[in-house]
Amino acid sequence: MSLEELKSTLENGEAYLITSNPNIRYLTDFCLDDGYLLVTKKKSIMLADSRYCEAAGQKARDCDEILLLKRAGEQLNEILSKLCISTVYTESANLSVADFNRIEGMLEAAVFSKKTDGEISALRRCKKEYEKQRIIAAQRIAEGAFNHILTFIKPGVSEKDIRLELEYFMLKNGGDDLSFSTIAISGENTSKPHGVPTEKKVKSGEFVTMDYGAVVDGYHSDMTRTVAVGSVTDKMAEVYETVLKAQLACLDTLAPGVPCKEADAAARSIISDAGYGDCFGHGTGHGVGIDIHEGPSLSPRSEAVLQPGDVVTDEPGIYIPGEFGVRIEDMAFITDTGYENLTICEKSLIVL
Repeated sequence: MSLEELKSTLENGEAYLITSNPNIRYLTDFCLDDGYLLVTKKKSIMLADSRYCEAAGQKARDCDEILLLKRAGEQLNEILSKLCISTVYTESANLSVADFNRIEGMLEAAVFSKKTDGEISALRRCKKEYEKQRIIAAQRIAEGAFNHILTFIKPGVSEKDIRLELEYFMLKNGGDDLSFSTIAISGENTSKPHGVPTEKKVKSGEFVTMDYGAVVDGYHSDMTRTVAVGSVTDKMAEVYETVLKAQLACLDTLAPGVPCKEADAAARSIISDAGYGDCFGHGTGHGVGIDIHEGPSLSPRSEAVLQPGDVVTDEPGIYIPGEFGVRIEDMAFITDTGYENLTICEKSLIVL
């Protein structure tokens, strides 16, 4: 399991001190908002405060010992001294300067160093089967919400109404949480990639873009669909078909060993060739898992190469300021030979 893999990266006398909730969740399957996970080559110890200690004892996976957190400095130094730990590594990417300095000041029995991020990120990037199944479960909830919202969207319904309806459906139908703040925008607002829902009412002849997801057992889903209401202009139809073509082109490139920038370029070149290159500013995709944004990134600047176990989004878009925008997003799992599309929701142009 994950903790055993992390232990294998350590030498005697070394330890990881994990403080971020996502990494603790990944390693133990337990959500700990306040506490520490200390991992040595031979032992893992969780220190949880009184709000979480009992639950951790029941649910935390693979921890050798769970202690009630009382005085962090004293407890950690005692454990480090007892286990003959001289070097402690931590997650520099998940700590503020203030927290790093605070923890460093607490530790008297070992040298505090920045190292952990790469090891845990590498483990988290390659999704195991149970992780994949949780992401799929979250995605099926999101797809159910999409099928439901198609019966809800009509002229006169506000963007906020659409957002709330999507969120209510997901939480009522098995979602533990929302992946992120739901985007539900219409008309001119769809030209804003991360537009915020307003009281604006949907009108006939407009696009509605929805970007949202659910969380199941700590794992996120992420999907975007753009639909039309009433009718579309020739330009709207052209832009939609261009984005769909770009999205499918990116999917076709996904396989282990493919540079992420090449997957991005497959989508970006189609949009540029259609004359809309200046209307596509963000990367084509990103990793998804315990965090909604993980490695690897599908972008022109990415140096990563796709590998089996990656779960990545494919979400190109065209955004024309003052007019409208279109984005279409699936999630894909990279297999040993290609990819599996985890999204089975309709993405041809729907006119309600």
